[in-house]
Amino acid sequence: MTNIAKEEHIENFAELLEQSFASGNLSQGSVVKGLVVRLENEFAIVDVGLKSEGRISRREFMMDGSGEPRVGDDIDVYVERMEDKNGEIVLSRERALREALWLELEKNHKNNEQVVGQITQRVKGGFTVNVRGITAFLPGSQLDIRPIRDLDHLMNIDQPFMIVKMDRPRGNIVVSRRAILEQSSNNGQRAELLESLAEGNKVIGIVKNITDYGAFIDLGGIDGLLHVTDLSWRRVDHPSDILTIGSKIEAVVTRYNKETGRVSLGLKQLENDPWEGVADKFKVGEKVKGKVTNIADFGAFVEIAPGLEGLIYYTELTWTKKNVHPSKILNVGDEVETLVLDIDTEKRRISLGLKQCSDNPWEIFAKNHPIGTEIEGTIRSITEFGLFVGVGETIDGMIHKDDISWDKSGDEAIAEFKKGDTVKAVIREVDVERGRVSLSVKHLEKDPFESSVRELKKGSVVSCTVTALQDTGIDVVTASGAQGFIRKADLSRDRAEQRTDRFAEGEKVDAIILNVDKNSRKIILSIKAREVEEEKKAIAEYGGTGSGASLGDILGAAIREADLDIKGKK
Repeated sequence: MTNIAKEEHIENFAELLEQSFASGNLSQGSVVKGLVVRLENEFAIVDVGLKSEGRISRREFMMDGSGEPRVGDDIDVYVERMEDKNGEIVLSRERALREALWLELEKNHKNNEQVVGQITQRVKGGFTVNVRGITAFLPGSQLDIRPIRDLDHLMNIDQPFMIVKMDRPRGNIVVSRRAILEQSSNNGQRAELLESLAEGNKVIGIVKNITDYGAFIDLGGIDGLLHVTDLSWRRVDHPSDILTIGSKIEAVVTRYNKETGRVSLGLKQLENDPWEGVADKFKVGEKVKGKVTNIADFGAFVEIAPGLEGLIYYTELTWTKKNVHPSKILNVGDEVETLVLDIDTEKRRISLGLKQCSDNPWEIFAKNHPIGTEIEGTIRSITEFGLFVGVGETIDGMIHKDDISWDKSGDEAIAEFKKGDTVKAVIREVDVERGRVSLSVKHLEKDPFESSVRELKKGSVVSCTVTALQDTGIDVVTASGAQGFIRKADLSRDRAEQRTDRFAEGEKVDAIILNVDKNSRKIILSIKAREVEEEKKAIAEYGGTGSGASLGDILGAAIREADLDIKGKK
């Protein structure tokens, strides 16, 4: 610094010091002018014309946006205390700016001028409003001219308010948004706007706020709701994909309720409805190309014309894969060829099919593999009810556990297999409609039960061998290998003899066949019925109703005759 500059600086400083002493306004709680005389590591040293200098943290300058202080800067400072324990004056830059803001707001209030603020949160009785860093209170009654249920579009955006009350000692400010709206209405702007809000009219507005379900448009004192379904004829995931806050748009009034003052707007109504004449453009059964626009759990949406979408339900995506998520088959943006399955103009729905544009592998399989065809495949999976065997590139056949073996139970038979095993089977059924192939391993051979009971007739007497004793009866097997069962009640004509412990495994018994049960694969027999039948024959042959012979006599004669026959043969 030159000597001339130094002299000018000293003269200016002396002049300022003299002015400050002359003003007589230097007191605790006042805002005064100060001069930055030097800078230290963390503080700016400020002279306000007293015997001692004050210090202000350099961070205060950065926080209020002033930037780094410089020596020689004239600044407003707030005098917090005239002297601290170190004999220094205590100053605040932030308090000075706050005081200046209060003075400006008081001026706005006195002149009935608007101030800009943001509604930040709901509190008891109203809302808090941030006015240039100072928190003001907005009573609920001062929010709007009419009751508002949804406040999302009013939160955290710059908007005008009127200051209706200020209490500086308590630091309270009360503002009103309603006063702004009433003022606009009194000026005739609102009334003029209401007159133009007829359904079908076009209006210009500013996008005020965007939510998940739509956007609020400021029409000039009145807000209109532009619902997400009215943004475009195309599918819209979120309104922000089309709109931005602050942008000016043209829309159509779709509905206006004069009683509630609610306005509904539409953007897509500015364009022609793509559904007009859709029945003439597309026919059920014809193929159409389109682009996948969205994928959901239940299917995929395909745009087949500008603004016109059809749905491929997940069951119509593929012939062979069941319960597969659409995202495993298609991706957004894919170009696909589909078949029009149905057009519902009333519900504005078009059903499409993807699998119908390719050959049905089930029909091809059924044509090449008639019932009874033997086939070999690899076990792809095992469930509690059967085996799934690959019988084609994309086709699985199922062998139910009861179709594995003639002799073993289903659970025993299925336990002998593991994934990856190769099995031979015979085709029992091909259901093209339901996409199912039923296979059987046991039908590769003839049913042994059928051959074992071929000569057995209901009512005939057969010799059996006891194989097991049960609580409810005895298991037997015929000479032909047919499995049978004699219930406990059928073990004897005499109730006292209806005991399973009378028999032993390996013992021979004669019984009458009561039934051949193909479901249980067993024959039902009865010793009791055989005894009753023999009794009837004896009575018919050796006695009659008028002979007077007893049953014992008749049976005794029959036995003696049988003995004589035996002796004669000897």
